[in-house]
Amino acid sequence: MTIQVEHLCKYYQVHQKEPGLIGSVKSFVKRKYADVKAVDDVSFHIDAGEIVGFLGPNGAGKTTTLKVLSGLLYPTSGSARVLGFTPSERRKEYLSKITLVMGQKQQLNWDLPAIETFLVNAAIYEIPDAQFKSTLDELTELLELKPLLNKQVRKLSLGERMKCELAAALLHRPQVLFLDEPTIGLDVTMQTKIRQFITEYNERHRATIILTSHYMADVTALCRRVIVIDHGRMLYDGDLHALAEKIAPHKLIRVEFSETLNGHRLEEYGEVVKTRGQRAELLVPRDATSGVAARMLAELPIADVTIEEPPIEQVITRGFEEAARARAERGESDEDEGEED
Repeated sequence: MTIQVEHLCKYYQVHQKEPGLIGSVKSFVKRKYADVKAVDDVSFHIDAGEIVGFLGPNGAGKTTTLKVLSGLLYPTSGSARVLGFTPSERRKEYLSKITLVMGQKQQLNWDLPAIETFLVNAAIYEIPDAQFKSTLDELTELLELKPLLNKQVRKLSLGERMKCELAAALLHRPQVLFLDEPTIGLDVTMQTKIRQFITEYNERHRATIILTSHYMADVTALCRRVIVIDHGRMLYDGDLHALAEKIAPHKLIRVEFSETLNGHRLEEYGEVVKTRGQRAELLVPRDATSGVAARMLAELPIADVTIEEPPIEQVITRGFEEAARARAERGESDEDEGEED
């Protein structure tokens, strides 16, 4: 077991100030604090070589969890073990085997070529010269870095900089990768290249990867397993496609008609999601899908029909909406939960 997380909690005390001058005076005399539950009783295990999607809306606790696992934050309670180490101890042997890549942060020196940062990292991690050259050659090939190595970082595009950030983070050949929004802000072509690189690195080194992303294309392309959290609490841990069966009670029927409909009301067959010309999309209860499709084929002039799972984005959104309703029923507000992503 590469990563073991048991009942992990990370709480913050946040100062609460009343508005206005009186509130400022009261705050100066006696401060009031409230506990913010960024991560609340999260448990999961990840095996070597797995790529796991870590999903949730802003403020769900994803980044907080990754910071705890990488040793940047101490947990309030519970335990975390990665590669047999306790991350918060920040032992040199542990830090040399992991990496944390945050799409909104950078480690490259803005005014120097990327190769200069690579050399600094090689010295920090005490990478032997032969291994450094071999790894750099491998990363240069996979990420197409050759024309970028000697350019000032400030002159690189966002996509080029992100490729160099990944290379800098992987020079010491980490066994565990924590990737926090690695494709944020990139165009579709560059996103695809980064995904291909992550897949190849995983296959070559059997690296264990936890990936957070708001781009569902990243998750569907890379991850079979997903962990979904919302307001610090786990909602789901399992197969990505099984998630639809668990929390989405509908399937999507796409139909193309051979002629314009006259007098037929599509609402009789299901919830109409979209109509355009002679095409339509309907949401139908999962257990009634085959019967509804048969009725439509018998009663409507259909040229083509397909039955699909709803888009995973809709499934995830539905899960968050159900969690919000459950919190409301318990009388909890968003302010009681985690605020850090």
